[in-house]
Amino acid sequence: MNNRIEADPKETNTPEPLTVDSVRTLWSKTYNTQGKPDWSHLFPYYDQNIVFQDSIQRIEGIETFKAMCQRLANRCQSLNMELFNVMQHDNVIMMEWIMTMSFKKYPETPLYGSTRLTLNDRGMIAEQRDYYDLWGDVFNNIPRFNRMYRKFMAKKFG
Repeated sequence: MNNRIEADPKETNTPEPLTVDSVRTLWSKTYNTQGKPDWSHLFPYYDQNIVFQDSIQRIEGIETFKAMCQRLANRCQSLNMELFNVMQHDNVIMMEWIMTMSFKKYPETPLYGSTRLTLNDRGMIAEQRDYYDLWGDVFNNIPRFNRMYRKFMAKKFG
């Protein structure tokens, strides 16, 4: 006699696999909520061993990722994201975005970038790679300094 109880698939906490439409909905809900972002509804889509990397850092593991998200929320007065060109090929979802941040004593600063989400065989986000030019976008918004920065970049890089 087999006493094993099968779990009802409807009762599991595993979310539906991500699609272009669900990414648009979920990311818009995360950042466009009148100020501070809330990632709590996104965390179930991340694998426990998530590898996140951007221009500043590389972190591994869901708890470290959650802590990074909380640090960003704590530093920002507001954080909004507008998504463009969300697309998927096989297990990779790409999106372009403009993230507008404001900090305590500084004006809103737009940051232009893109994100690559790599899904594992269960449809969970196994890797997230964010691409952006942090210093270029920040420096370009500092009065008077922005002209020097653009002149320097044109002289040194073309």
